[in-house]
Parts: sequence; structure tokens; C-alpha cells
Amino acid sequence: MLEKLKKGLFPFIIALSALSVSASAAFYSISGLSKLFAGATFAVIIMTTSLEVAKLVIASLLYQYRKNLPRFLKYYLSVACLILILITSMGIYGFLSSAYQETSAKAGNVEAQISLIETKRNNINEQLAIYRDEKTSINGAVSNLRSGLSNNIIQYTDTLGNVLTTTSSSTRRALEKQLDQAIDRQTIINDKLDGLNQQLFNYETEIVEVRINSEIGSELGPLKYLSGLTGLPMDKIINYLLLTIIFVFDPLAISLVIAANFAFEQIRSKDEGKIVEKIVEVEKIVEVEKIVEVEKIVEVEKNLEVYGEAQPIKKKPKHPPIRPQT
Repeated sequence: MLEKLKKGLFPFIIALSALSVSASAAFYSISGLSKLFAGATFAVIIMTTSLEVAKLVIASLLYQYRKNLPRFLKYYLSVACLILILITSMGIYGFLSSAYQETSAKAGNVEAQISLIETKRNNINEQLAIYRDEKTSINGAVSNLRSGLSNNIIQYTDTLGNVLTTTSSSTRRALEKQLDQAIDRQTIINDKLDGLNQQLFNYETEIVEVRINSEIGSELGPLKYLSGLTGLPMDKIINYLLLTIIFVFDPLAISLVIAANFAFEQIRSKDEGKIVEKIVEVEKIVEVEKIVEVEKIVEVEKNLEVYGEAQPIKKKPKHPPIRPQT
């Protein structure tokens, strides 16, 4: 019972699969071609819809009447079906490539935002490097001034880079003033460094938030991985992927339509074979009744005259044959 159910349902499953794949291919193709010819969207939708229906009819026609169609008509319908498959594939390619372009544009905006933030971050790093060098220099100068003042011997470096030692009070006061200025400058630089470090942290956090909040990263993540793995640009990888899809999509739909016709034809041939077998069996069982004619003899008396007297004479009258009732 289950085996019979499978055999009966499987052709319908094939037909349903063929219709679903064909409908999907038609939808994507119509959408892609309507975007390509945006000036006449409604007209393109009507035209492509009729062509999609005709393509399925042509595929079924070529299979069902493959032995009876004229050769020229068969060749023309085959070429027309192939051209319609190419048109559908072009529409699917246009639809999918348009969707990728939108995603790529969004990804470009995200990358532009990240690039701007990274530029600001790099500027902060450059300022940090300058202030750190200045801080190192001021720290050295402050250390030397404090060491000299604590020993009551003042050592300082002139403009030529020579280390001078002095005990002059006026020079001491001048260097103390320089020490105070250096310490003030050191405090200012430390504050600047703290502020720049905070800005740097904010920029790093902003970059992470932009990447996390964007859905583009998850959408293009596999493509970026393949691009890094193969060394090919992401646009070329997506082009190869789209070509693979269109070479499978619509040809698969047509193949399933032909397979559905084949499955239903097998069911019909099996049913016709069973009917012929039953007719032959009935003809063998039924016996042809033969008509048998049986003559029945009936005796009838007839009077004959003997010596003047009438004597009854038996005569055999003829009667029509009686057929036995069947």
C-alpha cells in the first residue's frame, strides 16, 4: 500500500517541485529585467510573464509530441526554448547582481565611516608621539635642575650643548624660574596626554560599535573570507557565484518539467497495460455459445380409405426447428 502511494504521489511531487523552481526563476527574472528596463516596467512584466509560461509549455510540448512534430517546428521550438532559458538567466543575474550592489554600497558607506574614524585616530597617535617626546625631554631637564639645585651647584646646558657649572645666585634664581616653568609645562603635557588617550579610546570604541551595529559585516563575511583565502577581489568572487547559480537555476526548472511529463507518462502506460491484460483475460474466459438446431418429429394421424372405409394414417408433419434456450 505504501509502495503504491509512493508511486502515485511521486510524479505530483516532481511536478510541484518543477512549478516552484520555475515560479522562483520567473519572479527573479522578471524583477531583474524590469529593473534593467525601468522606463517600461509594466510592459516588461507582461512580456516576460508570457514568455515564462510559453517556455514551460514548449518544454512539455517537445516531450509529449517528440515523435509527431515536424522536424522544422521541433528545431525551432528547441532553439526558442534555449533562448528563453538564456533570457531568464540574464534576468536572474541582473536581479542578484543588483542586490549585491546595494549591499556593496552599504558596505562602502560603513568602510568610509571607519576610514574617517581611523584617520582621526591616526592624528591623535601622531600628537601623542609629539607630546611623549616633549614630556621625555622636560622630564630630563627637570631632573637635572632639581639635582643641581639640591647640591647648591647649578649645572645647565647652553645652546651649544655644553654642560656649564655655576654658583651664581642670579643664575640660580633664573634656573629656579626655569624649573618652575618646566614643571608647569610638564603638568600641561600630562593633561594633554590624558585627553588624547581618552580621545583615542573613544575612536577605537566607535570603530568597534560601527562594525558591530552594521549587518553588512555578517552578510559579506563569507565573501571577505573567500577573498582573503583565494587572493581574488570580492567582486570577482561574487561574479563566479552568480554564474554558477544561473547555470543551475532555470535549466533545473526545465529538466524538472520534462521529468514530470515522463513520470505521468509512465503512470498512463502502466494503467493502459493493465486494461489490455484484463480485456484479454475476459476474452479467454467467455465461451462463445453455439446455436444447435434440433428437429422434433411429431406424429399426426391421417385417415385412409380401405375397402370403402376411412382408416387413419399417420403422417409426419414438418415443423420449424426449435432452438434450445440458453
